[in-house]
Amino acid sequence: MESPHGAAVAAEDFGLEGPRGRVFRDVTFSAEPGSLVAVEGPSGSGRTCLLLALTGRMRPTGGHARTGGFRLPAQAAAVRRIAALGPVPGVSELDPAFTVAEHLGERALLQGRYGASLRTLLRPRAERRAAARARVDGALEAAGLDLAALPKAGRTSVRDLERLEALRLSVALALMGEPRLLAVDDTDLKLSNAERDRAWELLRSVADAGTTVLAVCSEAPEGALVVRTAPATEESTTDEETADAFAEAGRA
Repeated sequence: MESPHGAAVAAEDFGLEGPRGRVFRDVTFSAEPGSLVAVEGPSGSGRTCLLLALTGRMRPTGGHARTGGFRLPAQAAAVRRIAALGPVPGVSELDPAFTVAEHLGERALLQGRYGASLRTLLRPRAERRAAARARVDGALEAAGLDLAALPKAGRTSVRDLERLEALRLSVALALMGEPRLLAVDDTDLKLSNAERDRAWELLRSVADAGTTVLAVCSEAPEGALVVRTAPATEESTTDEETADAFAEAGRA
């Protein structure tokens, strides 16, 4: 059953063949709205490509999938409208030269200009500014990012953020669009055990609030719905071949 907020995600024999071979294949699972889904597997096993395919940003070559009730790949554009990307290297990375406030301000501006309804755009400027401020504050709270705790508050450069702080900022930026699905790559990369626990606490809280979460990881947390991608074999892709598929198989 589809939620007005979270998006159900389901796949059956879902797969992607790149120019040099298999990227991922035979992925079958079903997740209810508001689920925390951990895409678990070693580097080079097609985890990121699966994440992008399920969010309508890469075209699969086999099987079937639905995200938020929309069929993939036929309705990929509709899926992209309801699915937001957190950090995904090469796709939605933070700009290290920007400050935290600049990232938030830019996203609020884009959201207000391109993600708003006509009625919202016709509101008085002061009202629109207040709404944008509330959107930023709400996203920061949901992501657990306290600007006052940063070295230079909002003027802190992204390059000076700790890995977990950068993750929180990326999640906050994604949540500003009020997506039904949040996708996060490399969730547990370069994190200590304590930081890893806090990262999963963050994503679980987002899911508990109603937004479905897809998170790539090397080791899934307890209680998550686990989708595993197979390790590379002689018949499957290497990291380089996955990169080729990323470039050539087609981002939708």
